[in-house]
Amino acid sequence: MANKSVEISFKGKWETVPALDVDGYTIVVDGRWIRLAVVLDEEWLESELEDPEGCVETLKRREHGLKADVFTFSQKLPAIRPKYHYPMEWDSVAAIHAASFKEWWEKLPQESRKNVRRSQKRGVVVRVKELDDELVDGIVDVNNDSPVRQHVPFVHHGKTRDQVRKDQSTHRERSDFVCAYLGDELIGFLKLVYRRDVASILQILPKASRYDARPANALIAKAVELCEAKGISYLTYGKYSYGNQGATSLREFKARNGFEELLVPRYYIPLTMRGRIGMSLKVHHGLLGVLPESTIRLSVKLRSTWYNWKLSKGRCSSMAERPKL
Repeated sequence: MANKSVEISFKGKWETVPALDVDGYTIVVDGRWIRLAVVLDEEWLESELEDPEGCVETLKRREHGLKADVFTFSQKLPAIRPKYHYPMEWDSVAAIHAASFKEWWEKLPQESRKNVRRSQKRGVVVRVKELDDELVDGIVDVNNDSPVRQHVPFVHHGKTRDQVRKDQSTHRERSDFVCAYLGDELIGFLKLVYRRDVASILQILPKASRYDARPANALIAKAVELCEAKGISYLTYGKYSYGNQGATSLREFKARNGFEELLVPRYYIPLTMRGRIGMSLKVHHGLLGVLPESTIRLSVKLRSTWYNWKLSKGRCSSMAERPKL
């Protein structure tokens, strides 16, 4: 056990937070109402937590200065049967059985197959690249394609080359960059992290201005192809369902591209009385796990309207300040 500090990326910015090293796993604390102790980068690690009991005992002793109310960890695909007797909930994972490209392709909706073919007909070429100066410059250009994505300000817009290089250097020794090109222009990329028999999409970012070339569909097809070539069983892309959020455009995109919901055990172990009360009230899930779907939809709509208004106001200001020629 060792106390230390680590840098983590939060909403596009790097910040230093206290951490605890337990048997080679880094534990950090997250959350406001309920302080959750989590395994840092758990969804990108090659293996799952090996000694949860020892970790729980260490956190309960509170000798290390890392104060937490609940400790949570999950099992890793393909281990979908519960191994432990701790309080458990099912964690939603968006996954493709990627051992066979042919099988994945044949299950795709017709429109999704057409989109992959459209990208090819429109001249999109997909290559696997390592992170070098040329790719960094291309990613800077992709980041700056639009200041808004998913109806909110895009946190990577306007970042420098050095900032982009730092962002993209995580898990570098186990990553591939799948890149979509139209001529010499990078029009989208996908960062794939290998975790033994699972490959996980850390980021997929197509240019909105090149939507007609369907780069996102081409990138996912190439990722499945890579998984088959490497003998990898699953391709994952974050969660399939996010709390009570219900159907979203992101979930629809995942479904159209062959991702399905797989459920894996996630354990929540209360460490304090506050943690036990919080778990009984389900506030350890945050707002998305507490608020009803209708309220979440309304808040998303209001947020989108607010950011669209701010963006249009900014554009009007820029036009007013522009000198007359």
